[in-house]
Amino acid sequence: MAIRSKNKVTTNFNMSSMTDIVFLLLIFFIIASTLISPNSLDVELPKASHMSPRPQTVSISITKDLAYAVNDNIVNKEDIESQVLALMEGEDNPGIILNADKSVPIENVVVIMDIANRNKLKLVLATASN
Repeated sequence: MAIRSKNKVTTNFNMSSMTDIVFLLLIFFIIASTLISPNSLDVELPKASHMSPRPQTVSISITKDLAYAVNDNIVNKEDIESQVLALMEGEDNPGIILNADKSVPIENVVVIMDIANRNKLKLVLATASN
């Protein structure tokens, strides 16, 4: 006499619950991806011809041959900070306007930006008007 079990184990797998989870995740990621803006710097700048800039205390220029000038006086790269601080002594709202040639490497511009950041000075990067 052969003994047979009344409980048979089926090897079928029901995919309906798995597809529900996948569709819910898909909907979540579609909605979440629309909230992320990849071009977050889409800014329309005001025209320079319609407004006059606030006068800055010191003007720093960098020429294409990497010569530095503070208020049209040629100075060494190492002396820029001391010259700027001497010119801004006693100013209530000091600011720097930076005129850099477009061919100047960014490292040279960052040097001036670092000087302004260390001394908590406002810095404006000059651009050409249209």
